[in-house]
Amino acid sequence: MATEITLDELRARAERAGIELSEDELEKLLPGVNRSYKQARELRDLATDGDEPAVVFTAARSQRE
Repeated sequence: MATEITLDELRARAERAGIELSEDELEKLLPGVNRSYKQARELRDLATDGDEPAVVFTAARSQRE
C-alpha cells in the first residue's frame, strides 16, 4: 500500500470526482490529504486487529415503553 498520495494521484482523484482544482489548490490540499489518509490507515489498523470488542451496542426498546 502506498504511504502517501502523490500530486498526480490527487489530481486524478479530483478529476474522477468532477472537482476542478488548480495546481496551486492541489499543492495546498496535498499535505492535509496525506495527513487524513495516514490517520484513516491507522484507524483501519486498530479496527481490524482481530480482537473482538469488549462491549457490543445493541439497540433495543426501552423497558418503560
